[in-house]
Amino acid sequence: MGRAPNGTGYELSAWTDIIPESEIRRLLRYNVKYYFAGGKPGILPLETFAKILEEIGAEQLEQINSSKKSAVLSCYNYGVTAGWPPLRELLAKRLINDGIPLPKNLKEAKDKVVITTGSQQALFILGDILIDPGDIIITTEPVYLGFVGPMMRFGARIITVPTDDKGAIPEYVNAAIEKAKKRFKKIPDMIYVIPDSDNPKGTTIPMNRRKALYEIAEKHKILLIEDAAYREIQFQQKLPPIKSLDKENKWVVHIRTSSKEAAVFRIGYTVLPDDILHDFLKSKGYIDLTSPIINQVLLKKYYEKYFDNVISIVVDGYRRRCNAMEAAIDASFPPGWRSYPSGGFFIWWESDNKSFNARQFLEKVALKNDLSYVPGEAFYPLPEFGYVFNPETNCIERLKKPKRNTMRLSFSFLNEKEISRGINKLGNILSQHLKS
Repeated sequence: MGRAPNGTGYELSAWTDIIPESEIRRLLRYNVKYYFAGGKPGILPLETFAKILEEIGAEQLEQINSSKKSAVLSCYNYGVTAGWPPLRELLAKRLINDGIPLPKNLKEAKDKVVITTGSQQALFILGDILIDPGDIIITTEPVYLGFVGPMMRFGARIITVPTDDKGAIPEYVNAAIEKAKKRFKKIPDMIYVIPDSDNPKGTTIPMNRRKALYEIAEKHKILLIEDAAYREIQFQQKLPPIKSLDKENKWVVHIRTSSKEAAVFRIGYTVLPDDILHDFLKSKGYIDLTSPIINQVLLKKYYEKYFDNVISIVVDGYRRRCNAMEAAIDASFPPGWRSYPSGGFFIWWESDNKSFNARQFLEKVALKNDLSYVPGEAFYPLPEFGYVFNPETNCIERLKKPKRNTMRLSFSFLNEKEISRGINKLGNILSQHLKS
């Protein structure tokens, strides 16, 4: 049972004592000059959104004056749980153009697309309908903390597999599944990956590995969760999504979000296998009834009229910020390894000094110097839930402790000059700290 807060007679759910708050949520409370923590979008088409708001306002005033208030009223009311149909149809068309196998008839295709209140809600719902305590998830090491947190809350056993500079390694994923079946006497319930510029490392899975991961999911009959949050923020030509291989719509959930490619309107969109669609919508209905319609109206105009002209400017801006951070790390950081992002918002850095504790350094030194980042240990499950596949022993082992000499640095929020100044400052302080 959970604790009874402040001496009251009621008790909280047990998970509230076990699972800490999100590290990103915690760090958002700190007001620092050089913010390299959460992936806050810093390049937004503000004039475009202002123009869209003007257009919507003018259209709605005209409708009101033309005795068509009901059409306006619907934009500020409850809607269907799956999302506003016109936006779903438009997104279905865009997803088809991106290789997602949906029906050619857009009216039918839209029924396969679900709007969620941010892609984070989609991850939570998947845990809600698929995971019971003791169920097994296979994912990467390190893993996105916004995924691992909810899955621990549902009581999953989370097995991480090592990654390299190309992301998830299919042979390790397959081996982890086989070992999990022997050790736990059950088939894992899902595989979770971020193929395009993953969070937290920024790595992109090449096409041969995407095919291998799909074949593994199909062979073992395991649902593969493809989190495509950064798919539109790519500095090179995009590879086909893993979902493009799922011609029968059986083994891959494809999750997208407008937060990175538009702004933080808390609107995500997901394509789900038919077998779980009903229960997904049932869970969403209990959580929020429906996502805000007016945000969906705004986004329809954005994707329909402006997105294709704006996104290249946005991506180019993030590319320049990434380049600025890479140059500053290489010039000022002590010996270590960093990732080479092909898009997204993040760079992962690991100190050569294995005894370096990034969390302690953040609390005692960095924050006091107006600097923030996310310590790498936040991207691992807690020991109570965590396991690792060790390729050297070919065994699944309990996670004893995560790597503490690592950090995730976000280049999304600050401009190039601020990034250069802040990262050079961080690098110099780090170097002094590790020498002492």
